Amino acid sequence: MIILGIDPGVVTTGFGVLKIEEGQVELIDYGTIKVNSKCELPSRLAGIYEQLERICASHQPDTMALEDVFFNRNTRTALVVGHVRGAIMLAAVHHGLAVFTYTPLQIKQAITGYGRADKGQVQRMLKIILRLPELPRPDHAADALAAALCHYYQGHCRSRIQRGGSR
Repeated sequence: MIILGIDPGVVTTGFGVLKIEEGQVELIDYGTIKVNSKCELPSRLAGIYEQLERICASHQPDTMALEDVFFNRNTRTALVVGHVRGAIMLAAVHHGLAVFTYTPLQIKQAITGYGRADKGQVQRMLKIILRLPELPRPDHAADALAAALCHYYQGHCRSRIQRGGSR
């Protein structure tokens, strides 16, 4: 199974691609999709969509794990991120991917065991779990990897429960 994790952003969207084979997690790719902040929103959305199309075509993921984003203060930013999420979901649907969303709290809980962990703690755990030589950076890319890994852990847990807890 190949999982594409996404951390949506207005200017920078993180992506992470993990391959799961026989219970082993392998890092395939990660990075960021950047769009010009000076462009109008439709152009930025098109840029994100097009780059995601290329990532999907290149890595052929089976599913997408999308970080759910919450904003308390800036309503305008929340609306724009909602549009970005729409472009991301459209790319997923065009590639036949099921989309699963996870809150930052769920992702941090799955990766570190603590839902209020800071970004550094998440990055350190990703480095250990994925056997990386250094911390995954930038933050958006690390968050996308964490979303993908969270999805694997959630699915693995669900399948064990369905099997009655046996290994």
